[in-house]
Formats: sequence, C-alpha cells, structure tokens
Amino acid sequence: MSFFKKTLASLGIGSARVDTILKQDVVYPGQSVAVDVHVYGGSTKQSIDNIHLKLCCRYRAERLNKDGREMAGQKIAKTHVLAKWSLPETFDIEPQQDRVFPVVLDVPWNTPITLGDSKVWLETSLDIALAADPTDKDEITVRPDPLEDGIFSALEEAGLRIRQVECEAVKGFELPFVQEFEFVPVHGDFHGRWRELEVVTYRTQDDLKIWFEVDRQKKGMGGMLSNLIGSNKLKRELVLLHDEDPHTAGRKVIEFLDRSS
Repeated sequence: MSFFKKTLASLGIGSARVDTILKQDVVYPGQSVAVDVHVYGGSTKQSIDNIHLKLCCRYRAERLNKDGREMAGQKIAKTHVLAKWSLPETFDIEPQQDRVFPVVLDVPWNTPITLGDSKVWLETSLDIALAADPTDKDEITVRPDPLEDGIFSALEEAGLRIRQVECEAVKGFELPFVQEFEFVPVHGDFHGRWRELEVVTYRTQDDLKIWFEVDRQKKGMGGMLSNLIGSNKLKRELVLLHDEDPHTAGRKVIEFLDRSS
C-alpha cells in the first residue's frame, strides 16, 4: 500500500464513499422503506468498522440563553432521529470495489409529512478508523397514510386550505416535537366563522389522536396548539380507531368541528 495513498485516504481524498439509494419514490408512516447502501472503494484498501443509517427530521425550538431559559421569538433548527440501523460487522473494501447492503428500515408512525418547512431525510455514514468518515444525505418524500389522507381531504372539501406546516418543539409529550398543520377557510360553512384552524395528529398502531384549535378573533394564534400539547389544557380532541374507513373518518372530523366551534 502506497504511504502517499494511505495518507490521502486518511484525509478523505481517494477514500471509500457511500451512497444510499431508495427503492421507492414515496414512503408512508407505519410502513417500511427499502434502500440499498452502496459502499465504493477508493484508491486504497480500507477497513470499514460500521455503516450507520439514520432516518432524521427537523423541528424548530426556542433558542436558550446562557441560563438555560427560552428566548421568546428566537427559533433554532434541531434534528431528531426517528429510526436508525447499523451494520453489525466490520468489512474491508478493496480499491474500486462496489459493495451493496440491502436494508429495510421501519418508518415510525409519527414521521412528519413532507409539506411546507417539514424535512425528512436519510443520513448514511461510514465509520473508518483513522480517516475522515464519508457521509451521504438524501431527502425523502413522506405522504399521509390513508386515514390521515381521508381527514385532510375532508378538510379541503369543506373549504379549508393548508397555509403552513411546521414541526414545533413541545414539552411533556412522547416526542420532542409535533407537526402542526395550519388551515384557513376560503369557502364553505367555516368561511366567515374562523380565521384559522390548527391541527396536530398523533398516530399509534391502535388509534389516531387529533387535536384542534380554532381562531375566530382574526389575530392569529402563532403556534398556540403546539404550546398546549402536553399541558392538559386542550379541550378539542378526537380519537379515531386505526381501522376507521378514511372517508368515514373525514366525515367525523367535519361533524366534530361543526359541533365544537
């Protein structure tokens, strides 16, 4: 092995590299995603200690000052690891060799839907001793499962349009964040009654919990719903069973909103 090539590889020049290829264009919460992790050999033989594959998302949280207190109105982006996988063995990669590792990664139920500012991605890295660790990052498209899709479709048919989608930090909840959907009524029965509607969902294998907050005052809530999650102050909550027909679920949501607002 050339000393010069070995030194360059330790700096990441001519080193092995990794590329993760999704085998489907769209993924859904509660299902699995199949990927092929390609490891390409560089200019010299290298030992790979591990492959790390992570499913990540981004959410917004309040910036903290030196005393650990939240700085109101100042947000920072944080990363949450939704799922991960590691190769349980070491291996060598020869120069110019292409090794493929098929992986099936479970997509958790509450993986954010990729709308608005919500981002989800796969992050892959190689663990190489005494060398720069190659990485690969691939954004993925996440769509609602059939139950949530039926609910969002019913809201749209009732004259509500999504204006903003964000993942916001919360306290006292199962996850460090919730995904908040902000709707505005543009026509239909709710037009003129509301200024906006905020919706947060939380899915398990058994049911779907939905929280609602309605603003009638024309002043804007600014993420009020995400601030209330985990505080036991929410009044508008609807629980649907996991096997609920999507069309029926959408109708129940509209009827619930009509009664409670």
